[in-house]
Amino acid sequence: MNLSFVVRNKMIKLNFYTNDLMKGMNWKMTKKKKWVVIFLAPGFLLFVFIFLISIVQLGITSFTDWTIGTSPTFVGLKNYIYLFTEDEDFRKVIVNTLIWIVLQSTIHVCIGTTLALILRRKKWYTNFMRGVFMIPNIISSAALGMLFLCIMNPQFGMVNNIVRAVTGTDFSQNWFLGADTAFLTVTLTWLPYAGLVTILVMAEMASISEDIYEAAKVDGATDVQIDIKIVLPLMRNIIGTSTILAATSMLQKLDIIMMTTNGGPAGKTMNMPMYLYQTALTDNNYGLANAQGVILIVMGLVVVGVIRKIYRMDKE
Repeated sequence: MNLSFVVRNKMIKLNFYTNDLMKGMNWKMTKKKKWVVIFLAPGFLLFVFIFLISIVQLGITSFTDWTIGTSPTFVGLKNYIYLFTEDEDFRKVIVNTLIWIVLQSTIHVCIGTTLALILRRKKWYTNFMRGVFMIPNIISSAALGMLFLCIMNPQFGMVNNIVRAVTGTDFSQNWFLGADTAFLTVTLTWLPYAGLVTILVMAEMASISEDIYEAAKVDGATDVQIDIKIVLPLMRNIIGTSTILAATSMLQKLDIIMMTTNGGPAGKTMNMPMYLYQTALTDNNYGLANAQGVILIVMGLVVVGVIRKIYRMDKE
């Protein structure tokens, strides 16, 4: 038999099998893509019809004069000009919100990360402390607000009772309504978020191989050096994510402020969500409230972008 004929016949069979294999792989890939589309479609449709369309409507109506009982009337940039040039309260609200963003994304995240590094040692109390840190974050904000109202109560609150016991005086301080204490007191109500940061960071730490710790110890590294030079760099993404969650939560907080101070005294604890709520549902000025909503969304996007840049979250 001619050798070239045999080789050619083998090549034809090989091409035949290869084509069948490729057809099978293409069919499987097509099938996988079909399932991906099926599973992603509901989420995409929900985003479009619930969020995207609403955001577009929000943006359009922010350029209108729209109050209760009237139809939206286009006024251009009037609402935005008013907010930034004439509304002094709004400028104070932006400052309050930015300060809270900085405090929440630095102090609270640092506290949570530090606690996670301490609990990394896997002492006997580690599992117990995890439960303790999680409890405040599974309690509703309404219940948490009532809890802090009781703790800070001028007559029977725990804080005032401790001060009375230490000083021996009839001390009475309304922490939530005092002009000098209201802002700091409201800030303390968000301290439980540090516990959530602790849990998130500890969960990420569990993915670090014990061999890395052992190798560092063999090289003579102390626990502090391991934390600073090994653990923290590996935790960059989860700490960055925690910082984003902390910062953006300050653009959403409404319930605790409403329950404790209602934005007072004299607007010292007023933040943007609370101000937007009052503009829309108390003043019934929907056009102006929607302009505030657009500003709130833009602030959120800027905050997320800045934090991602700081933590270099786009890099491996």
